[in-house]
Amino acid sequence: MELRINRSGLVVPTRTDPRGVTGPSPRQARGASWTRVGRGLYRPAGVADTVAQRIVDAVAAMPEGSAATGWAALHWLGARWSDGMAADSSPRPVPVAVGDRHARRRRPGVVVSEDWLLPGDVMLVDGLPVTIPVRSVTYEARVADGETSALVAIEMAMYDDLVSLAELRAYTARLVSRPGKRRLEAALDAAEENVWSPMETVMRRAWQEHRNRQLRCNQPVFDLAGNHLVTPDLLDVEAGVAGEYDGSVHDSGRRRSRDLAREELMRRLGIEVVIMVAGRGEQPRLHHRISGAYERAGRTTGPRLWTIEQPRWWVDTSTVSRRRDLDPILREHWLGHRRTGRIGRETA
Repeated sequence: MELRINRSGLVVPTRTDPRGVTGPSPRQARGASWTRVGRGLYRPAGVADTVAQRIVDAVAAMPEGSAATGWAALHWLGARWSDGMAADSSPRPVPVAVGDRHARRRRPGVVVSEDWLLPGDVMLVDGLPVTIPVRSVTYEARVADGETSALVAIEMAMYDDLVSLAELRAYTARLVSRPGKRRLEAALDAAEENVWSPMETVMRRAWQEHRNRQLRCNQPVFDLAGNHLVTPDLLDVEAGVAGEYDGSVHDSGRRRSRDLAREELMRRLGIEVVIMVAGRGEQPRLHHRISGAYERAGRTTGPRLWTIEQPRWWVDTSTVSRRRDLDPILREHWLGHRRTGRIGRETA
């Protein structure tokens, strides 16, 4: 299909031209200076093979009316966690929606979605047709390899405020007899709007499989004078048990020191802390640590030194609608931690 991409650094593949004017000649196309990206489609070999370029290549090779969908559409819209990489760090195939017609132009690196497109499902962004966020997220959840993966897709799109739970549920109700709809609905029932990373979702699922507790995601904790103390990844408010995921980014000196200070602060407040790390065989060890934390929390006596009641000066950003309502200045102040790792007035 014909594309007019207006993002810098990206090149729209061209068809061969016998004269070599509008595209490479057949002879030139066979040389090392051109890369074949589809039947009769080529781009200069020196163009960087970025995720965005792979998406452009994939859509260009599809019939008119097609659109990037799933993680590819979300990546094009700026979704932080839709990086196009699989768990083993290999590139994920680019999903392209072609509607309810059979696509003949299949090629490696592309997954063709032949589910029908509802009216209004496709929009043009910087010259590339992409499916709207609710369609992209529900597709990604339906084709996920399990409920946890579906839940990650949903919650990470909500992290970027591209969709809300209400919007996803309304769109899902319009899907009739779609493969994976039950998985999508189950994930929506478990989804939270205030999750900040995929591993927080994984940790919450593992925790609740072991102990079916109500866990709050990124719940700010205050002292009794209304000062913000800490915001753990997960918090069982009733039991006074918190969960924190420590990935490789937490290994550096200053970050690790700050994490240890957070853990020490929570323990001084009487909140037991459970740490999850990456690696094989972590889940049974996590379950063991969770059990120990609840046992210790059960022996805690005395009045609580902390509360989740928000003081007047605090701005609640726990839902998509609240985050969308922030003006640019408030958004930078209250959500800038998504870039820096520091939260507002956190003292830990």
